[in-house]
Amino acid sequence: MSFCSFFGGEVFKDHFKPGIYVCSKCDHRLFSSHSKYEHSSPWPAFTETIQEDSVSKHEERPGAYKVRCGKCGNGLGHEFVNDGPTKGLSRF
Repeated sequence: MSFCSFFGGEVFKDHFKPGIYVCSKCDHRLFSSHSKYEHSSPWPAFTETIQEDSVSKHEERPGAYKVRCGKCGNGLGHEFVNDGPTKGLSRF
């Protein structure tokens, strides 16, 4: 899955240091750097969340889901179905 920011200028696209990505509003743990992968879009992309309830999703249109923080509802971007690595990584 790939996640995109509403405001552009994403500074974490090429950031691959070990760590945990958290919600910018409530510090809820969202993604591990181990699940991050290089992607052609200008935004960071991850294959899985830290916990099953780290994010919530609802379908906006076929193949596109709005993704929000599972704790406070902060908008995180979108998940696009069939977008991302296909070998050796789990998808949620």
